[in-house]
Amino acid sequence: MIEQQECEMTQTIQLLSKRWTIFLLEQLLTGPQRFSKIGCQLSISGRLLSERLKELESAGLVQRTIYPEMPVRIEYALTEKGRAFKPVLDEIRKWAEHWARPELERCCTEMKIHDCEHSNPDEA
Repeated sequence: MIEQQECEMTQTIQLLSKRWTIFLLEQLLTGPQRFSKIGCQLSISGRLLSERLKELESAGLVQRTIYPEMPVRIEYALTEKGRAFKPVLDEIRKWAEHWARPELERCCTEMKIHDCEHSNPDEA
């Protein structure tokens, strides 16, 4: 039983520790979004964003919905399993605010996390 718990914990930590994963989950907590909006909000490369979304989809945390419109619209949203990470992310944020504030501010500045209201929300 302990070995199984350690394996489950290890798999979870490995997924969450990948670059951009936590920020991506947090971004999707605000609701379903298109690829371009996520990429703009996080300033992440399209290749890496695609890779992370596929990993999160495989893990059952993200659902991809394709709308048969012209042009085709694709949205990404958290599943119930993905939304269940909200309390975990909230606790990580609380810990960081208390213990790692200077490092957190430097990290966010370097990663250029920002608001993308200037971008076109209809871009694919």
